[in-house]
Amino acid sequence: MNRIDRLTAILIHLQSKKIVKAEEIADRFEISVRTVYRDVKALMEAGVPIGSEAGTGYFIVDGYHLPPVMFNQEEAGALLMAGKLVERMTDPSVRKSFESALFKIKSVLHADERESLEMLQQSVEIVNWPKPMSNEFPNNFLTDIQKAIVGQEVLSMDYHSGVDEVTHREIEPIGIHYYSGGWHLIGWCRLRSGYRDFRADRIKQLKLSGQHFDKRNLISLQEYLQSLVDANGDLTKAVVTFDKSAMRYRRYLYGHATEEDLGDRIRMTFLMGNHDWLARWLLSFGSAVVVEEPESLQDKMVALAEEIRIHYLTAKAPAHQ
Repeated sequence: MNRIDRLTAILIHLQSKKIVKAEEIADRFEISVRTVYRDVKALMEAGVPIGSEAGTGYFIVDGYHLPPVMFNQEEAGALLMAGKLVERMTDPSVRKSFESALFKIKSVLHADERESLEMLQQSVEIVNWPKPMSNEFPNNFLTDIQKAIVGQEVLSMDYHSGVDEVTHREIEPIGIHYYSGGWHLIGWCRLRSGYRDFRADRIKQLKLSGQHFDKRNLISLQEYLQSLVDANGDLTKAVVTFDKSAMRYRRYLYGHATEEDLGDRIRMTFLMGNHDWLARWLLSFGSAVVVEEPESLQDKMVALAEEIRIHYLTAKAPAHQ
């Protein structure tokens, strides 16, 4: 990257955040902090109103805005792929907003880049079978949840707990978290007087209440997630090797911790509190998987395989009578 491109990128970076440390810029562009000082000085001499706070970082003075940002083909392609993920992994409220943003991005592309993007759009697809939609659960609340998080506003919602019980909740949201194939709202539940995890696709109704809360009284999303890890000190490790060809089109199971490339095989480590789901998932790989440890998981695999063998022997028997 030449210096002109770097100066432009640094300016965009500065405008993307409230405060940016010199070390952050140096890490991103793989330059020294001294070079960052020189680049920032050059931007200031060019008329960009950059302020600084000792020990804190740089900031763009309020009121200054860049002209429309231009994207190169690689950046536009990356945004297109992000859009494909948004299409499959979010709800209609977010998809609508991202589609609007993508149209704005396309509007500032050169004609040849727009054409390339249209060609690429037909050649990129995310395979993720959608869950059956129900009128009972609109699954269309992620945008309002984001507004509540940013505005520190209490959410009022009707929630289906999964045991045929619908309760009204008032939630002080701390974040949203994607895992196990869906989005989850994490927040302080006033009804239960504790932090709770709510699946977004089980929310029947939701609205911003207009009441505000002080987030200083709550832990952060990262602290909440870490507390789950700390509370699950009884997690046990499972080490498994797979034929690499068998893993090519497989989704990793929740609890996957590490992996090691062994050439034609892959060794994976899982940390889980219960190995039942892991055993049933591993069984789908047939002979392409080997459980190295623990012995209890090996025994569970043997028991499941025997259960299946007996099932099919029993099911097959009447046909030979």
